[in-house]
Amino acid sequence: MTLTNALNPRILQPGDIDPNWRWDRHLPALGHTAVDFERRVDHDRLRRYRLSRTKDALKKSGCGALLTFDVNNIRYISGTKIGEWERDKMCRFALLAGDEEPYVWDFGSAAVHHREYCDWLDPERMRAGVVGMRGTIPPSFGLMKLYAEEIYGLLKKAGVADMPVGVDYAETAMFFALQEAGVKVVDGQQIMLGAREIKNVDEIHLLTQAASMVDGVYHMIWEELKPGIRENDIVAMANKMLYEMGSDDVEAINAIAGERCNPHPHNFTDRYFRPGDQAFFDILQSYQGYRTCYYRTFNIGRSTPAQVDAYVKAREWLDAAIALIKPGVTTDKVAAVWPTAESLGFPNELAAFGLQFGHGLGLALHERPIISRAVSMENPMEIETGMVFALETYCPASDGYSAARIEEEVVVTDTGCEVISLFPAEELPIAARY
Repeated sequence: MTLTNALNPRILQPGDIDPNWRWDRHLPALGHTAVDFERRVDHDRLRRYRLSRTKDALKKSGCGALLTFDVNNIRYISGTKIGEWERDKMCRFALLAGDEEPYVWDFGSAAVHHREYCDWLDPERMRAGVVGMRGTIPPSFGLMKLYAEEIYGLLKKAGVADMPVGVDYAETAMFFALQEAGVKVVDGQQIMLGAREIKNVDEIHLLTQAASMVDGVYHMIWEELKPGIRENDIVAMANKMLYEMGSDDVEAINAIAGERCNPHPHNFTDRYFRPGDQAFFDILQSYQGYRTCYYRTFNIGRSTPAQVDAYVKAREWLDAAIALIKPGVTTDKVAAVWPTAESLGFPNELAAFGLQFGHGLGLALHERPIISRAVSMENPMEIETGMVFALETYCPASDGYSAARIEEEVVVTDTGCEVISLFPAEELPIAARY
């Protein structure tokens, strides 16, 4: 079919893993609403694609089924979600057995809600259920045994009970219950992460839209940074703005300034910004589940040569990595252009882990590929078209306390990559310039 638009209207079939994007077209951020005059996110296509990817990964794995407790995997397979509330509860689970449609066990009345509103799922496979809720319901109560036996029965019904079952993660007692019920448990998280590596056009739209929201938040931060404002004030303003823009989860915002910049603490406090501070921020939020990880550095009022030098180095390391991103390149080649931990004053790469870093973005903040000197040099991954990930660099200043931190989100195209984090960062931005 000859393509005349950015989107290929061809409907994805099971096993079709084509990201379905015309890479010679600029990636759009098309807004939050559905309209009749532009083709935007097609949620039915998105759900078909994700389930298709999962089934394909399952067939290639040698497992007969996937049992997921990770809320991102449940959403990827089933298209169901109960907001941020569910993230740490260990209360929902889903089963994909053989080539059948998924089962989802939901928290109480959510199962009834999903039967009414999630018409892409078989209502008979949307069930109420809960297991341990991080141990608050003790195993002695019997729920884990009950559901482990129910799961084994469904595996038998699907004809895969004699095959291994990939489990992403679960409470320890649930692993024991599954084994006692006859389930052969293996690592299923690697299968799911493999399925989630390549994003389709709808996922890329949502990731780009999420990044566009952060573009706006950084403009607000640039306007608000001044003495008399605290790190937590910026966090509060950013949270408010993001939720007003349509974010469904502001996971975290790092706000770090002055002497707190080095070493990097990955948090925020009630410290006031002061003239001459170097300050950096990371905004981690999601739009319809798809996440951002997006650092920017500013100076307040003025900068010193040491601070500018740190920023220039961080930018150079980041640009060197971006220049390498294209299909077929392996992650060790990207990690190799970043400075060693020892050159930054750390004893080893694990001590500096996450400072010169790359990671996939999707329904989770950290997906594949992971790019780091700590893991990539001996365990490289090949970069593929349709991957979306963030690249982040950090450079401490020679003054001993300032530091620069910059991050760009990139979509891998068929010939290279396109940056989707667009707030200007080519040079050190100065807020409240005197």
